Amino acid sequence: MSARTLPEATFARTVLGSGPGLAVAHGAGSSIAGTYGPILEGLAAHHTVVGVDYPGSGDTPRSTTPLSLDDLADQLVAAAVAEGLDTFALHGYSMGGPVAIRAAARHPERVTALVLSATMAHPNNQQALTVRVWGKLAATGDNRLVSEFLFPHALSPQAMEAMPAEQLDQAIAYAAADIAEGTVEHADLVSRIDVRDDLAGIRVPTLVISTTADHMAPPALHRHLAENIPGAELAEIPTGHLPMVERPEEWQQLILTFLKQHGA
Repeated sequence: MSARTLPEATFARTVLGSGPGLAVAHGAGSSIAGTYGPILEGLAAHHTVVGVDYPGSGDTPRSTTPLSLDDLADQLVAAAVAEGLDTFALHGYSMGGPVAIRAAARHPERVTALVLSATMAHPNNQQALTVRVWGKLAATGDNRLVSEFLFPHALSPQAMEAMPAEQLDQAIAYAAADIAEGTVEHADLVSRIDVRDDLAGIRVPTLVISTTADHMAPPALHRHLAENIPGAELAEIPTGHLPMVERPEEWQQLILTFLKQHGA
């Protein structure tokens, strides 16, 4: 059905639920479980959810070469097709946003709708500098230090200050233990991402979910997506970069409501 030949689906994948297809793309330094864990069951109650773990995430071996956005996009589509989904909606979170956009651009006949959360088409200077330092810290192998660096960038100030010191320390330690082995390669890919030329060609219903207290992917980047994808809608959620931590139910509802409205 696709105009492009798909590769063999080799990335480890998660498959849950039944109903209309929903392919999900996770964030850098994370995995399908890490990004979508709190809402996976909720999404799967209405959809057949398929997601792949990028190299160095979950059970997918780490890559020995720089990652390619086209490869990640094609692997996501190939996994969905391998699970019997000829067409499906796409959701991309953070780095997964450009993965989903590129998948929609390369395989438009398979995509029924697009939802983008806390993401961008191309890093601005703020995000580029943050990602550069993140990648350098990840290369040291000191996951505790990486986690300490990311927390004030990833959580809203309200969420940070609401935690007692002991709880914050426990959360940092928990997050450090879950940092993907391939984070260095993920950060490198984020620094090279540019899907701006793909935006005007998107022809499916699109929702951009803006995390309004986001310092990792600033809201200006979300608005740029909504303004440059034809007909895109913009919804806001008052969180930092981690809606799955701060407001998972609200995040899930935004996704499901939009997909239901558009029959996807």
